[in-house]
Amino acid sequence: MKSKVYFTADLTPEAMLRLYDALGVKLEGRVAVKVHSGEPGNQNFLRPDFMKPMIDKVGGTIVECNTAYDGGRNTTKAHKITMERHGWIAAADVDILDEEEDLELPIPNGKVIRKNYVGAHLTRYDSLLVLSHFKGHPMGGFGGALKNISIGIASSRGKQYIHGAGNMGKFWDADHDAFLESMADAASSIHDRFRGKSAYINVMKNMSVDCDCCAVAEDPKIGDIGILASLDPVALDQACLDLVYQSDDPGKADLIERIESRHGVHTVEAAADLGMGSREYELVTL
Repeated sequence: MKSKVYFTADLTPEAMLRLYDALGVKLEGRVAVKVHSGEPGNQNFLRPDFMKPMIDKVGGTIVECNTAYDGGRNTTKAHKITMERHGWIAAADVDILDEEEDLELPIPNGKVIRKNYVGAHLTRYDSLLVLSHFKGHPMGGFGGALKNISIGIASSRGKQYIHGAGNMGKFWDADHDAFLESMADAASSIHDRFRGKSAYINVMKNMSVDCDCCAVAEDPKIGDIGILASLDPVALDQACLDLVYQSDDPGKADLIERIESRHGVHTVEAAADLGMGSREYELVTL
């Protein structure tokens, strides 16, 4: 059965609200809203004023986890300073999920890893809204919903574990496809935890070949495309990839090169194999 993915070329906060309504889901209880806070120096990350109406609609708390490398988000203190400077703390309540400790989630059917370390504060939340900036990535090829709930929700230790494909000592030099499959494994543990209580929105804007985690990132070459939403993160990321390939913008070549050189689609393939969702979808334009 094909998953539904809703699309609009209207890149406004109001359009994001319409897409969410089209999903027909009501996120109840305490809602965690996963965003990317943006590394200090990065100019491409999506600003809080763009996300705030959506966060307010679900009464959500912005959640993030610390990084596993040096920079402006590697400790809770530094991360909160960055989030304050970037406007997130003024926009809504903010929770650094691994501020105190992490929590181990089982992945019994994982392709590579059988556990995922996430911020322990995740237990505070009943529902999950994932607001992702779709763009390139230096290691993953691209970043979308799957990356945002794998690396994004992993604790600092969890990020090391995923990057090392289960071996923290191989943070930067694990087998690459094993790393991509580990991301899919980790994403599945989050999707399973919030199954039926999660929604995913990808924003295709400011699409550099680099991630928002890069302090110095290349300027976007491809033009903005739109906003997409789905209850299926696999279908959502696949639809975004397809829109990049279908674009008439010659600037897409750089982004496609980044995706293909890192075998980025393999994360989507692995997530589909794990039963997280379907790569087959119906694109509904609003």
